[in-house]
Amino acid sequence: MTDYIAAEPPASDTPLPADGYRGDPAVRTEWDDRYADRPQLWSGRPNGALVAEVAGLAPGRVLDVGCGEGADAVWLARGGWDVTGLEVSGVALERAAGHARDAGLAVRWVHAALTDAELPPASFDLVSAQYPALLRTPDAAAERALLAAVAHGGTLLLVHHAGMETRQHHDGGFDPADYVWPSMVRELLDDDWEVEVDGRRPRVAPDGGAGAHHTDDLVLRARRLR
Repeated sequence: MTDYIAAEPPASDTPLPADGYRGDPAVRTEWDDRYADRPQLWSGRPNGALVAEVAGLAPGRVLDVGCGEGADAVWLARGGWDVTGLEVSGVALERAAGHARDAGLAVRWVHAALTDAELPPASFDLVSAQYPALLRTPDAAAERALLAAVAHGGTLLLVHHAGMETRQHHDGGFDPADYVWPSMVRELLDDDWEVEVDGRRPRVAPDGGAGAHHTDDLVLRARRLR
């Protein structure tokens, strides 16, 4: 695995870009439409797996991949983390930024797809991806971007809905083969990583919000040794 020289993220809050989105416009439009369809898509509370898995970690720099409306980002910032929230939907980011402002918290927002975000490599003590919709590519770009963002000594936490990866393509347009699942990231881990958690567990789900019907999580937590 390539060694990276860690670079500090910007020291202050960055405003939401008016037209600076980096990524596939079609993906942005798809997710903007989903969020615009209702005033609140998610529960507004942090994901249970995130709360459980970071309980023993010292706060540092965290990248919240697919931060949505900002519940995890706000919770992490309240806990003393230096938070960067990454999201493709501008509608979601506006809501997330509003929640952070209301809470009096500074969060850095990046309006981009993970593979287009130009994040400083090896710069985050925690990279959290909670149920991310990361598109699969032949070169495993999204999987490698997740790993590359983790600082030496840092933690990758990837959580997804159990059973989704084996579902058949259906008329709603969802094809599991199009997306990245924890097992794909696990396959890329070499001796530079220590796997701390890799398994299925009952989901501690916030009440309400989309996705509340899922009952089990796949949790992958790995620490980058070097």
